[in-house]
Amino acid sequence: MIDSSAVISESAKISAEAQIGPRVIIHDHVIIEGKVVIGEETIIEPFCVLRGPTFIGKRNHIYQFSSIGEGCQDLKYKNEPTELYIGDDNTIREHCTMHRGTVQGNGKTVVGSHNLFMVNSHVAHDCIIGDHCIFANNATLAGHVTIGDYVIFGGLSAIHQFGRVGSHAFVAGMAALNMDVPPYVMAAGHYAKACGINKVGLARRGFSEAQIAAIRKAYMIIYHKHNTLEEAIVKLEELALEFDCVKPLVDFLREHGRGIVR
Repeated sequence: MIDSSAVISESAKISAEAQIGPRVIIHDHVIIEGKVVIGEETIIEPFCVLRGPTFIGKRNHIYQFSSIGEGCQDLKYKNEPTELYIGDDNTIREHCTMHRGTVQGNGKTVVGSHNLFMVNSHVAHDCIIGDHCIFANNATLAGHVTIGDYVIFGGLSAIHQFGRVGSHAFVAGMAALNMDVPPYVMAAGHYAKACGINKVGLARRGFSEAQIAAIRKAYMIIYHKHNTLEEAIVKLEELALEFDCVKPLVDFLREHGRGIVR
């Protein structure tokens, strides 16, 4: 089903299963195969390939030569009809790749809204990405990775499968993550280590000086007071009673992941 207000190039190849929303623009030589749903006012630039089941929200802009909704690279994948969900208002630049999930994982890959994926970014199977994130050129997410909101990945950075990065964290360019990055924390190096809190990012997003001071205190409890993780959580819980902004750190540390960057 194609909405009558959509503008589609004659050279585009559109599956009969596709659903194209109002005022969508599809440029030359785009290929859409299978059940692909595209929300209103989304723009697909030339030579993109979209395969379903893939569900794309409103006002996304997908640039040329991107591959969206392809079957994943996991050797266990046997062409099952897994899914990719993309929210609204994302910018997906040239040569980006986003793969569908696996039946062994969530069965779907989920990308939130208002994200920027720069050239050659890769989102592997079963990833879950929040909102307002930035992935610079060649940022690479392995399978089953979870990313919070307002996370920034520098160019050529990469994260191990099943890794986690908390909201408002900052991953430096060329960083290699084999451990989790808690909320608010900056990580850099190969392999990456914690190197402070994302003070500039927090200030830009409206965190008060008192909140930033509390987050810095929480960072010190985790990294510079010789506490075990269990001891740190107890102290962070006390701090969270006064500052709600500390609670995401507590919740993140309580979950069993790959261990946190040190």
